[in-house]
Amino acid sequence: MDTIGRITYAAPSMKAIRLVHQGRPLELHDVPMPQPGAHDVLIRVKAAGVCHSDAHYRAGKSRVHPLPLTLGHEVAGVIEQIGRDVKQFQSGDRVCLHYLAKCGCCNWCSDGDEQFCAASQMIGKYRDGGYAEYIVMPERSVFKLPDEIPFEHGAIMMCSSATSLHALNKARLQAGETVAVFGVGGLGMSAIQLALALGASAVYAVDINRRKLEIATRFGATPVNAAIDDPVAVILQLTGGRGVDVALELIGLPLTMQQAVRSLAIHGRAALVGIMEHSFDVAPYHEIINKEAEIIGVSDHLASEIPLLLEFARRGQLDLSHAVSRTIPLEAGVVNETLDRLEKFGDDLRVVIKP
Repeated sequence: MDTIGRITYAAPSMKAIRLVHQGRPLELHDVPMPQPGAHDVLIRVKAAGVCHSDAHYRAGKSRVHPLPLTLGHEVAGVIEQIGRDVKQFQSGDRVCLHYLAKCGCCNWCSDGDEQFCAASQMIGKYRDGGYAEYIVMPERSVFKLPDEIPFEHGAIMMCSSATSLHALNKARLQAGETVAVFGVGGLGMSAIQLALALGASAVYAVDINRRKLEIATRFGATPVNAAIDDPVAVILQLTGGRGVDVALELIGLPLTMQQAVRSLAIHGRAALVGIMEHSFDVAPYHEIINKEAEIIGVSDHLASEIPLLLEFARRGQLDLSHAVSRTIPLEAGVVNETLDRLEKFGDDLRVVIKP
């Protein structure tokens, strides 16, 4: 409270859902509204995606600092206020956020590998994120959201779709190659469409959830039900014994990482995206050396990839209408329930908070 004379003024506040203690439920708090610096913009959040990573953060499987912290790294909204030195945006612009607040001047940032910038801060992990009514971000991390793209889609694109595109780029997918996608959740649905948009000749969608496989089929993928069959054997059969050129592992389980590697063709590339704490077995000679195959780590995504991603969505080559399972209010109870479902690998593809 600020007091001038006899009049008391309350500092502006907002609602935010915060992680206070790892291993415990998130809590709804009243917190001070953030104020933009000279190069920042203040965004009124219109949509914030609930990601599987957020379940990991809540459970304590990945470090979050400092606590308490507002979660949420998939964010889209409307600019409410701009800093004095902001040049590219104005109040009222529809925007989506690259989830790294980077320094912009180190060698990693200059080379376009900002996920390794020592000064970068990921929203919802190392600085307050989008499970709130407002968020502040540096201008360099903000992108205009085309009118054709709903806020809900713009939000989830900033993690699931962007990471899928980065994985395909890291795997060096070429037109005419074949792709296996292990895990048909939010990332998987984007990965299927983006692989086809980049010219893949065939995409095999691997999951144990029949409903998700049905949706994958609508996007042009060949379904492989791992609850019924050995997906490696099925992929080898469907490819005439050859295997696939690119395999994306989007789940984060030792078994599916093994399967992704074993499904590769000669010169195949397995891009590992899923987060897990355990190791998995690889037969170096038969599965890697003898094929000259590769295992590639995928960390986050790049701001430079977002314009192409937005263009795919604007042109309708990336359709996220089936990717948003449902929308929920900015309430701690329903957000915690959503994270519970994610931990159990439920039916939800992507759930979006609408403050």
